[in-house]
Amino acid sequence: MTWISLLTCSFIVLLSTKSVLSYYVLIDAHDEECFFEKLTSGTKLLVTYEVIEGGFLDIDVKITGPDQKEIYRGDRESSGKTTFSAHMDGIYKLCFSNRMSTMTPKMVMFEMDVGDSPKLDMASGKTSDNVTLHHNKLEELVAELSASLSNIKHEQEFMEVRERIHRA
Repeated sequence: MTWISLLTCSFIVLLSTKSVLSYYVLIDAHDEECFFEKLTSGTKLLVTYEVIEGGFLDIDVKITGPDQKEIYRGDRESSGKTTFSAHMDGIYKLCFSNRMSTMTPKMVMFEMDVGDSPKLDMASGKTSDNVTLHHNKLEELVAELSASLSNIKHEQEFMEVRERIHRA
């Protein structure tokens, strides 16, 4: 691999990395906070969360689909990570519940990383516009590398929060 192609590949990786923001939410005792994301069928969603302050650092988590089908449930968890592919088009709901707490509010940090919508019909090898796609192995590797870098970034952010919690 020449230096020019290596630099080009590195530049493409930097441009293709997505910016994902961490959200912080304060959930009062006996309360529930929900967040919504509109997804198309086949789109991947990565949800990562961590209770960073309050009580025993535990929270109930539930993700439901547009058909009200439960996709993920976690009871009294202090942190977690789940990935799923949308099974249908619609609005997906992520809820953090602090209903089990009698008086302690909880501070939760979380991220919702929405993957790219699938545009390729795998059976025919065509896009929805019936334009034939020419696969490029380098593009696939760059996309995979970009996703890996994004996951590493998320893990580093959560490790920083955990370090702050345990140093306190």
